[in-house]
Amino acid sequence: MKDYRRRDIALASMLSAVAGYVDAIGFLKLGGFFVSFMSGNSTRLGVGVARGDWWSAGKAAGLVALFVLGVVLGALVARRAGEDRRSAVMALEAGLLALAAALISLGHGAWGVVAMVMAMGAENAVFQRNGDVGMGLTYMTGTLVKAGHRIAAALTGGDRFAWLPYLALWTGLTLGGALGATAYLKLGVVALWIAAALVSCLAAGQYWLEQRSGPIVAPS
Repeated sequence: MKDYRRRDIALASMLSAVAGYVDAIGFLKLGGFFVSFMSGNSTRLGVGVARGDWWSAGKAAGLVALFVLGVVLGALVARRAGEDRRSAVMALEAGLLALAAALISLGHGAWGVVAMVMAMGAENAVFQRNGDVGMGLTYMTGTLVKAGHRIAAALTGGDRFAWLPYLALWTGLTLGGALGATAYLKLGVVALWIAAALVSCLAAGQYWLEQRSGPIVAPS
């Protein structure tokens, strides 16, 4: 993460907050399944198979497959637009979230969930570098492991603050989850429109930065 500028970390933290926000909405709507946390769905898949609960296992497997499809779509957009043009992937995410909100508003909840999951998969291509994930935005286990390693390094004479960006990502996801759950319980599907609007604003701001200053990833 040392190759990223502060504004990159800020953008990543905001997108992680969006992931937590949308995942909380999905968790409540789906009754305990996730739209961005595929480790949780994979565990539910395994438990469903062990119990012979094929409906739950199938649902979890379907969500995982849709997430991967979203990752593929986001990666293709990043390759097509140029990996330094993050606004293209963010625009894709915003469009999928708006589509999800519209479908759910019209009573097509299942199709809305499809769009939600694909949006979360696509988000992970925002920081794609050389065809791979530069920063994971919708999952935090690896982020917390890296934070722990950076803390250990700080305690043994290394960079004292290298763990802070990882903490920022985790904090964003956690706070986003709290806000998403609160918004969904109070506003229903309107909460998803808020997420779509926020990502649209972030995409517009990112596009402006790209037009003004060009690529924003520092050389590795």
